Amino acid sequence: MKKVMITGIGMLTAVGNGKEATWKAVKAGTPGVGRITKFDPSRCTCQVAAEVKNFDEYAIGGGLIDKREARHMANFTKYAVTAAVEAWKDAGFALKGEEGPRPDMERVGTILGNGIGGLEVTGESFKTLFERGPDRLSPLAIPELIANEGAGNISITLGAKGPAQVVVTACASSTDALGFALDMIRAGRADVVVAGGAEATIMEFCVGGFMKEKALATKFNDSPEKACRPFNADRDGFVMGEGSAILILESEEHAKARGARVYAELAGYGSTSDAYHITAPDPSADGAVKALEIALKDAGVADLSTVDYINAHGTSTHLNDAMETTAFKRVFGEEQAKKINISSTKPFHGHCLGATGAIEAALTAMAVDEGWVPPTLNYENPDPELDLNYTPNEGVSRDIRVAVSSSLGFGGHNGILVFKKA
Repeated sequence: MKKVMITGIGMLTAVGNGKEATWKAVKAGTPGVGRITKFDPSRCTCQVAAEVKNFDEYAIGGGLIDKREARHMANFTKYAVTAAVEAWKDAGFALKGEEGPRPDMERVGTILGNGIGGLEVTGESFKTLFERGPDRLSPLAIPELIANEGAGNISITLGAKGPAQVVVTACASSTDALGFALDMIRAGRADVVVAGGAEATIMEFCVGGFMKEKALATKFNDSPEKACRPFNADRDGFVMGEGSAILILESEEHAKARGARVYAELAGYGSTSDAYHITAPDPSADGAVKALEIALKDAGVADLSTVDYINAHGTSTHLNDAMETTAFKRVFGEEQAKKINISSTKPFHGHCLGATGAIEAALTAMAVDEGWVPPTLNYENPDPELDLNYTPNEGVSRDIRVAVSSSLGFGGHNGILVFKKA
């Protein structure tokens, strides 16, 4: 079976514009959650989120995205294209029209995970429709709002002519996108795949919808940096985030032939459905357990003691954190599970819905590469029922032989990725 390597990473998160800025903030323990600024949150019981900051200055001012093209993109697409260009350059490839090395672009695929699409365009368009009528709608409203336009615009920007696809599995979307990209390269349908996720949903409708579902944190509006607190006894809901992460995946042969720098091997993928409830995870953890077992087997990890790090979904909700802890104990056994460094990076970047799996995959690959485990911030009030090593508050240096990244979405979607040291 072909090995697949991660050779480029691009990121856009609440703690940093770009891969290096994000990683620097994670290593410094800087949380990315603050009071919502993208709309007046006073009508909402949850008034905090992890927002991307200074996007135009970074992306347009830095030449990562064309100003004129950006005018015709929804926010999630802007984020996706920006991260993709950074990842492409990070992998050592020249952009379209530039001099420099480029792969056979007929053999370059694009797979993006996205949960919702251009929701702000949808909202603005309905307002125009109701107030001014259909004749006043933008002719670009539909192309901007549909979920496939992120992948389409990445393909256009880079000139990637292989398959361009979108995966929509709620909060597992971009984890599944990376898993599908892994399979695409293994099957020989592409040499390189640009894969990841993007989301931009910090708007009153989306916050209000999750608020009414009682899924969001509401007790820390006056101290936003404390609101996302995975595995704590006083956790009271997730914190929405936005952003994008794109990874460049290559077959080992392709990467070696050009002398590419490699972060880690993407070694395995597993996916299941709970078939249980539209929003709540199955408390038995059966689906998550099976997805973990499939992914570890797919990666050829026979010795579970080699798993040193797990980037948990860790949403800071009572149901998720308890279920994941159960899953880890069932798969690894209680004794071994307690030896694994587990963390949730969501206090840094928030829960970015369809983008969250790609952001966490990028951080996991960087953790494997550097030999450093990111912490779980705000771990102040341990839940006595959750007794694993959640890497509290400070990261730790550790040789990471095998790492796991877990994503669990509404509808019962379970997606697991396994990484190995290259």
